[in-house]
Amino acid sequence: MNNKNTGLIATIASVVLCGCPGLFMCFFGATSAFVSFVPGADINVNGSSDPTSATAMGIGSICLSLVFIAIPIAVWYFTMRKKAGASNDEPLPPVS
Repeated sequence: MNNKNTGLIATIASVVLCGCPGLFMCFFGATSAFVSFVPGADINVNGSSDPTSATAMGIGSICLSLVFIAIPIAVWYFTMRKKAGASNDEPLPPVS
């Protein structure tokens, strides 16, 4: 298995293990932050019905989800980029 296949497998694994949960966490955080501004909403965050706790939880979830979403992007960048000065196995063209 060459480096390109290993990089592709690492990228797919990081998307499944970090990217998808990050997107779900982002949607949950956005929903939680939005509900905290709805008047009369039934909010229960760790036994508290305070809207500011729902806002804090929503914003915290969004920030953490951005880290989870950035991990697959970083894995893709560092595994799939061309290394400077790296040679491939192709022979050099003849000199004229």
